[in-house]
Amino acid sequence: MKFLLKIFALGMLLIPSTPCFALDSNPNIHVTPLLKTTHSWDNQPLTYPDDTAQITGLLIEIAPNAETGWHEHSVPSFGMVLEGILEITHENGQTKRLQAGEGFAEVVNTKHNGKNIGQKPLKLVVFYAGNTDLPLTTAHPEFVPNR
Repeated sequence: MKFLLKIFALGMLLIPSTPCFALDSNPNIHVTPLLKTTHSWDNQPLTYPDDTAQITGLLIEIAPNAETGWHEHSVPSFGMVLEGILEITHENGQTKRLQAGEGFAEVVNTKHNGKNIGQKPLKLVVFYAGNTDLPLTTAHPEFVPNR
């Protein structure tokens, strides 16, 4: 499985960086790239887990001033804020703010916390590229960051 993923990744490197989708030639369809990266938002390289691949997509809604709680993901994921303002805090204290329309590659195997810092409900969609044997998220309520 790792060998196939490496071949796929190598093939993706050969694709030009400008969009060249079959849809580009259709005047009735507009394609807007949201994100193309090999690293998460904290600049760590993304890698895929072994075993049977599984893609999971979630629509997540967070009330104003509510938090996700400290947690980590064992698989790569891509998120996009649909409505509101998300502030993500890394275990090392680094923060990132994202608004509606902004996409991000989530951190992997790193504790972090998400918070809705807006006055309206936050909506984001997240797609996880994992496998059937790994949890998408592991909660860490015991974690207290050093600040």
